[in-house]
Amino acid sequence: MTPADLSLTVLHAVRRAVGEGALRAPARMPERVKVERPRPGGCGDWATNAALQLAREAGMEPLGVARVLRPRIAEADGIEHVEITGPGFLNITLADRGSGALVREVLDRRERYGHGDCLEGRSFHLRHPGDVRATVMAAAVRGLLAAQGAVVHDEGEPLTLRPVPVTYDVHALGTDAAQWALLRPAAHDRPLAPEGLLTQSEANGLFTVRYAHARAAALLRNAAQFDIAPAYEEDVDAPRLLAALGDHPAALEAAARHRAPDRVARHLEATADAFLAFQHTVLPFGDEKPSAAHRSRLALAEAAGTVLAGGLALLGISAPDYL
Repeated sequence: MTPADLSLTVLHAVRRAVGEGALRAPARMPERVKVERPRPGGCGDWATNAALQLAREAGMEPLGVARVLRPRIAEADGIEHVEITGPGFLNITLADRGSGALVREVLDRRERYGHGDCLEGRSFHLRHPGDVRATVMAAAVRGLLAAQGAVVHDEGEPLTLRPVPVTYDVHALGTDAAQWALLRPAAHDRPLAPEGLLTQSEANGLFTVRYAHARAAALLRNAAQFDIAPAYEEDVDAPRLLAALGDHPAALEAAARHRAPDRVARHLEATADAFLAFQHTVLPFGDEKPSAAHRSRLALAEAAGTVLAGGLALLGISAPDYL
């Protein structure tokens, strides 16, 4: 369940409470409520300040609104339980749908996994100074917005992008390294220095992400020699990698909402690191016989490669199978 899904779930709970007379109807029902990861000291998978947002118009204390919304949110599909913390924050724990469902969703949706509709119906007009970095960033932001259902054209909500410009000939790096140099840092930070962007080392985030994708492709090729096909038949002990894949939709949504391609790049680095720590367990070793465990690990490896390829594509960067 993505933050956009949760936002709709909370809004549905608000409408139910209003319809049942438990809450006074607000003058204007919000289009969405903020859903984010719990702050330090919080609990659950996600948190929302919806009760604080609605308290004044409801004529109630935030805690009172939270108590009204809590059972109605908890009844929704995919929710395990809801807790109230602080002045009225609702902390939501999702039901564990199992790693198999996650891996199958990635493999079903392929590179479109993580794309959503949280910005459907919104129209944006991007404005920028026209320098090299601003032009590249505008193209990436356009793709991120479109991946969340928005439309970008000459009319719409104006969005102005003013990233710190690049001061060297970034084109000399080649397309992929140039894109990474311009998009990996946040817009208010300087582009990456050219030194190291073409090196094959762990210090080079671009190399690490593309290498991880290439390793996933290599595992699939090597598995075919053992007549092993990917199939998620049993749970795999890879919590870091599964968490990274599960967080991918939220990372893409946040990147679109904040017009921040750097969030995608950072998430890809985390995913690549988790995969590279896991990859050595995928294929049979020594006298091991191929088993359901190997087929399941291979499916997870394929899912990781799929997420890496999809994220790189949104940044305008290629994901070669050989590196």
